[in-house]
Amino acid sequence: MTDKMDGYSMDIELDAREKLRAIFPECFVEGKLDLVKLESLCGEFPTIDENDRERYEFRWKGKTDALKLAQQRSLGCLRPAKSESVEWDTTKNVYIEGDNLEVLKLLQRSYFRKVKMIYIDPPYNTGNDFVYEDDFSDNIGNYKKITSQGTTSNPETAGRYHTNWLNMMYPRLRLAKNLLRDDGVIFISIDDNEVHNLRKLCDEVFGEENFISELIWQRAFSPKNDARYISNSHDYVLMYARSLTEFTIGRLERTEEANARYSNPDNDPRGVWMSSDISVKTYNAEYDYPITLPSGRIVEPPSGRCWRQPKEAFLQNVADNRIWFGPDGDGTPRIKRFLSDLKFDGMAPTSIMLHKDVGHSQEGSQEVTKLLNAGVFDGPKPVRLLRRLLTLANTSENDIILDFFSGSATTAHAVMQLNAEDGGNRRFIMVQLPELLDEKSEAYKSGYRTICDIGKTRIFKAGIKIKSEQDGQIKLGEEEKLPLDIGYRVFKLDTSNLKVWDNTPTSDEEEAFQRMMNMLDVLKPDRSEEDVVYEVLLKLGQELTEDVVPLDINGKVGVYAIHKDVLFIVCLARGVTAEDAEKMAEYMPGRIIFADECFSNSVGKANVYHTLKNHGITIKVL
Repeated sequence: MTDKMDGYSMDIELDAREKLRAIFPECFVEGKLDLVKLESLCGEFPTIDENDRERYEFRWKGKTDALKLAQQRSLGCLRPAKSESVEWDTTKNVYIEGDNLEVLKLLQRSYFRKVKMIYIDPPYNTGNDFVYEDDFSDNIGNYKKITSQGTTSNPETAGRYHTNWLNMMYPRLRLAKNLLRDDGVIFISIDDNEVHNLRKLCDEVFGEENFISELIWQRAFSPKNDARYISNSHDYVLMYARSLTEFTIGRLERTEEANARYSNPDNDPRGVWMSSDISVKTYNAEYDYPITLPSGRIVEPPSGRCWRQPKEAFLQNVADNRIWFGPDGDGTPRIKRFLSDLKFDGMAPTSIMLHKDVGHSQEGSQEVTKLLNAGVFDGPKPVRLLRRLLTLANTSENDIILDFFSGSATTAHAVMQLNAEDGGNRRFIMVQLPELLDEKSEAYKSGYRTICDIGKTRIFKAGIKIKSEQDGQIKLGEEEKLPLDIGYRVFKLDTSNLKVWDNTPTSDEEEAFQRMMNMLDVLKPDRSEEDVVYEVLLKLGQELTEDVVPLDINGKVGVYAIHKDVLFIVCLARGVTAEDAEKMAEYMPGRIIFADECFSNSVGKANVYHTLKNHGITIKVL
């Protein structure tokens, strides 16, 4: 009569198979995909050459299990923590405490192809930093265990040094890709230890055709004299698009240094310009002709080259004073490029990011120390670096930016800073494992207990600072900007709020009876109604910042509308009647989700079902 609600996270593979089945139904035989038939329909036919069976493939021990881990659906939930949040009712930003593998699974349905930019700064696998040890059988239980015991390391003597790191990264990147929009982009910070493996891993996950750049960040401004061989002064930032054909790179603002290359020696009324060579290597006889200079001397293209324009176009540019022959009219012709023609396009970014432009690692540490009055985090990235990446990603108003190794939350800081500068309303989602801090650390002595404590405090204090600076810069007559969002909703990863039936075989009648009694109320006793509502909200594919509004249904408590326009209703009230159902129907929701305990008996349940069915409303039961 009523459908039971599936408590699992989105089944990504099932969704992909159904889409494939809709396009190529003939490729499915007895429910299984026939790859040979699929290749044939795509115009790729098998050959008889045995050598064709050998092909390049990136493999390591545990890769298949890592893929299965990404495909395994989660039964977890994200519990709201209002007391730790800032401006809960108005903010569109989110901070999530939890293992990012499980969190990424839980975000699939709500944020599928909605994220414009992802930035992550994962463990670099130096041998001492934390490596997430996933558990195929119970990853949430494993998460609770490791967050209560502290971090582990991945020493080179472990025997599976690179393998462990790859098995940690692979499932997370596969899940992250699903969240990117078609015009989305991901940036990943990394150093020499794993950049070669990460490049191959990203080629597999995102497609080598979507590789954009291996950016070099100059993180150090002075050499280390105690270096054994070479003082390493840089890290890398890998940049991949979700779909390169859909992505447009953001261009950089022109600098005074770049503009200084322009001058106006001939007092051209169009302003300053710089000249460039008009010959090219790609030879074309039509573009090979003699040019008579104003001095009367005749010049030809250099040997093996030709001019970049046909003669008619060249003469047109001469008439338009766009060709420079030197101050005495006897120089090899060059074409004039006016700054006024370029200023709206900005500058093309380069693959090297110098510390003078984007900051260095010491600057990142100084920023955190200044905000939190202590050196509480090792190696945070500078805000200017993230600010540059936000520009390269071409982010704009209302875009979602995700960081699922958020650390000290530099990404959130940069998002708020950019919004303050250009009036945007970009939103961030930060995800961080609540790693316990060493009791001997400066952070612990300053009152912080987990990395999440540092991240949340940093966002809060950075937001206040940015807003204060913005308020002080408002000028008379200036167009009013949108209110700056410096808040965030905090959620914490946990097991489902709903009890799961224990299917373990038992011959003990008393134990079997107790199991049945426990399931009379499927909601766990230590969970709040709000916990349940947000679990349902995610399962329905709604964003975590969606409005949740209590409804008055004939005086009953425990009825909530999801979205201000009442897209759904979640009912946890007891003793729901047909009259209550009529009242709910007045809000015209598309769907109503009930707890099984809402109904006094099967007759009452049937009455509610038929009442809502008559209004065309779908019913689900937890």
